[in-house]
Amino acid sequence: MKRIAILLALAAIVFAQGASAQTLKTVKQRGMLNCGANGTLAGFGLPDAQGHWTGLDVDVCRAIAAAVLNDPNKVKFVPLTAKDRFTALQSGEVDVLSRNTTWTSSRDSSLGLSFTGVDYYDGQGFMVRKSLKVNSALELNGASICVQQGTTTELNLADYFRAHKMQVKTVTFATANEAVKSYDAGRCDAYTTDASGLYAERLRLANPADHIILPEIISKEPLGPVVRQGDDQWFTVVKWVLFAMINAEELGITQKNVDDMTKSTNPAIKRFVGTEGNYGEQLGLTKDWAVRIIKLVGNYGEVFERNVGEGSPLKINRGLNRLWDKGGIQYAPPIR
Repeated sequence: MKRIAILLALAAIVFAQGASAQTLKTVKQRGMLNCGANGTLAGFGLPDAQGHWTGLDVDVCRAIAAAVLNDPNKVKFVPLTAKDRFTALQSGEVDVLSRNTTWTSSRDSSLGLSFTGVDYYDGQGFMVRKSLKVNSALELNGASICVQQGTTTELNLADYFRAHKMQVKTVTFATANEAVKSYDAGRCDAYTTDASGLYAERLRLANPADHIILPEIISKEPLGPVVRQGDDQWFTVVKWVLFAMINAEELGITQKNVDDMTKSTNPAIKRFVGTEGNYGEQLGLTKDWAVRIIKLVGNYGEVFERNVGEGSPLKINRGLNRLWDKGGIQYAPPIR
């Protein structure tokens, strides 16, 4: 009986893996990509009053839909909290999670999920009121700090204060929204989250100009899209959608010139636009899969600039997210 039970368990695992290895086919048949997103974070994932979603993470999902369905609007955005985001992906409620989520070893190994790349290199920081007259996180000894529970942010906060032999009063909240509101109401001396989130959340405060973001970055927070393990084809598709956006910027391919680039004689560009080789077909997509992404959504630099860059309300310096040949560390393998 024990042997039969083991065989049945193995069969269930094989069946589950086979069932999960159908995401690309399922999305095509459904005609819609289900994307797990934030829903409350400006610059990364936020719907307006009319229900139109914008953000860097949102545009990654739109790029996937452009590559797979030739329509960036064929995306159903599912707002997820930090607490329920992984469960929603594991259960199949969403096809991909694109929700300012940090890539860590434990998440990569124990959740049955795989990170496909980094769409934003971030790090945790602190926001305080100017009236506190604090210029460094090292001056926050004994401070009360608002933080969202169940995140890497909470652990990083404890680690930082312990490492510097400082005292901290951690005030935790179930959601980022509650944490920000409580900070704005004066319940905490500081608020901590990823630096990108600080710029976004500051916009929601009653008097944004009364608050500053301290210079210290206390952690590495590589953020990127996540998929379920067991479906290598879908993992590869999502990964290469992001790589295509980065490669396009490096090659100088933009929304405005992508049509002209299809006539290029440059070998790297010919492979990118699909006039040489069968790289799209190898992914289970069309020859012009990468052209669709850039034409309908934009290259990485364009997406960054309009959502979180200097030309956006957040006005974040691109920093580490510059291309590798422009002083940053954004880098994508080549299409060849």
